[in-house]
Amino acid sequence: MALPKIDEVRQLNDEELAEEIIATKRKLFDLRFQQATRQLENTHEFKHTRHRMAQLLTVERERQLDINQSSSTEVEEA
Repeated sequence: MALPKIDEVRQLNDEELAEEIIATKRKLFDLRFQQATRQLENTHEFKHTRHRMAQLLTVERERQLDINQSSSTEVEEA
């Protein structure tokens, strides 16, 4: 299983991105729970899920910075 690509994340709109972050956090919780109860068979899922979470949070932060930079240039122009 290959690591997820960040291009897929960048194609999501803001609402889908927020939903994906919540779903990924839930999946990480479930994986930790399965590991604690020794039910987890594929430990590589942790790596892929954490990688996906990092991508989601990176894109979210990039968009926040774009919005802040856009609003600051509008204030300077006024």
